[in-house]
Amino acid sequence: MTDDSASRADDLTDEQPEGRPGEGAGSRAERSGAIPRGALGRGLKLASLPAAFAGRQAVGLGKRAAGRSQADVQASVQAATAEQLFKVLGQLKGGAMKVGQQLSVLEAALPEEQAGPYRAALTKLQEAAPPMPAATVRAVLAAELGPGWRSSFQDFTEQPAAAASVGQVHRATWSDGRAVAVKVQYPGAGAALLGDLDQVGRLIRVAAGWVPGLDVAPIIAELKERVAEELDYRAEAASQRAFAEAFADDPEVAVPAVVAATGRVLVTEWMDGTPLSKLITDGTQAERDLAARRYLELLLLGPARAGLLHADPHPGNFRLTPDGRLGVLDFGAVNKLPDGMPPAIGRLMGAALDGDAEAVADGLREEGFIKSRIKVDPEQLLDYVLPFLEPLRHEEFRFDRAWLQSLFRHVNDRERPEWSVGLKVNLPPEYVLIHRVWIGGIGVLCQLQGVVPAVQVLSDFLPEFADEQDPESEFAALP
Repeated sequence: MTDDSASRADDLTDEQPEGRPGEGAGSRAERSGAIPRGALGRGLKLASLPAAFAGRQAVGLGKRAAGRSQADVQASVQAATAEQLFKVLGQLKGGAMKVGQQLSVLEAALPEEQAGPYRAALTKLQEAAPPMPAATVRAVLAAELGPGWRSSFQDFTEQPAAAASVGQVHRATWSDGRAVAVKVQYPGAGAALLGDLDQVGRLIRVAAGWVPGLDVAPIIAELKERVAEELDYRAEAASQRAFAEAFADDPEVAVPAVVAATGRVLVTEWMDGTPLSKLITDGTQAERDLAARRYLELLLLGPARAGLLHADPHPGNFRLTPDGRLGVLDFGAVNKLPDGMPPAIGRLMGAALDGDAEAVADGLREEGFIKSRIKVDPEQLLDYVLPFLEPLRHEEFRFDRAWLQSLFRHVNDRERPEWSVGLKVNLPPEYVLIHRVWIGGIGVLCQLQGVVPAVQVLSDFLPEFADEQDPESEFAALP
C-alpha cells in the first residue's frame, strides 16, 4: 500500500466538515459510515448516557407519584437506558463500542432483576453495530487494494455479515474460489478509538452502578495501550497467522487462515459456526458445556502453543463449528507470552487450594501483587482468595451468574474481616492484560452456564498447577 493510498483512506473522513453536534461532522459522518470524529460531538453523545438516565429517574419519580408501581417504573427506565446504550455506543463505534463490548461480558454479574434489559442491549454489541454504507466500503477497498480491487474477488457481498468497534466484515469469494471474510476498517477509527477512551469516564460512572466492586479504570488504561495494535490489520494478520500455524489441524480449535492484509483491510478464510452469543441465549446444555470447555482450554492453550493470549474475550469473537471445534476470530488484541502463562499462576493456585496461607502470601509478594511495605494477614488473604477458586474444588463446576454475582458481593462486602485485604493487593503491569482477559473469560463462561471439569483443564494445560496440589489437603480439588 502506498502513502498516497493511505492518505486517500484518511481523506474519507478528513473531508467531513466540522459542524454543530447533530449536524456537520456528526450526522454526515454517520450517513457516510465514517466514525464521527469531532471530540465535542462524541463527548456529548457519551455524556448523554448518564444525563438521560438521570432524566428518566426524575420522570420515574413523577410516574410513581401518579400511581404506577416502583417495579414497573424502574423496569421502564432500565429498558429505555439499555436501548439508548446500544444506540449510542453502536453509532459511535470506536472506543465507545469497545468499552461496551468489554462491559458486555460482565453482564452476568448484574443482579438478576436488573440484568434483562442490559443483557439484550449489550449482547447486540457483541455481534453487530449500525453498518457503513456500501459506497464507503467500496472507497476503502479501492484505497487499500487499488482501483481494480474487484478482480481479487469472484463475488463480494456489500451487506455486512457483522459489524463491530473498529471495522465490519463482509462475506466474499476470493479469486481462487475460497469463501472469505473481508474486514474493512471504518474511516476515522483511529481518532475515534483514542478520543473515546479519554472521554469514557462518563461511561464509567454509568457502569459503576451495574457491577459493584468492579474497578474499571485499570481496564481502560490497559485498553488505551493496545489501540495502535488493533488499528493495524497487518499486525493482526501476523498474530492470526501465528495462531493458525499453532492450531493447524487441531481437533478442538479452528483458526481461519489469512489470505491477504493491508493496514485497513484483512481477508481471511470464512468460518461457519454458531456464535457463542447465540449459544448463550439458545444453545442446548450439551452445546454450552462443550463451548465452555473449549473456551477455557483456549485461554491456556494460546500462550502454551502460540506464545500469544487472545485478549478480546467477548462472545462475538468465537464460534462453535459444526464439527465441535471452537472457532476463534479477531486477533487485533493479543498479549505476547512467548514462554506461556507465568508459572507463578499455577503455583499460587495450587498453594491456595492446599490451604498454605504463608506460601500464597509469600508468592504474591514475590510476584509484586503485595508491595514490600504492605502488611497482610496470610489467613485473611487466603480467605479472600479462595472464593475465586471454587471451580477448582469440584470435579465438575457449573459456571453461572449466581456464582459470579456472589464473587462481586464478596469483593464488595465491607462487613467481612478479609474485605480490606483486597485493597492491599496490587496488580503488577505484566499481569494487567492477563487479569482483564480472565475477568472477561470468566464472565463469558458464566453467560454460557456451562458445566466444565475446570480442575482437569488446568491440570492439563496450566504450568505447575497440578504439581502444587496436595491430594490430602482439605482444600484440594477432588481427583
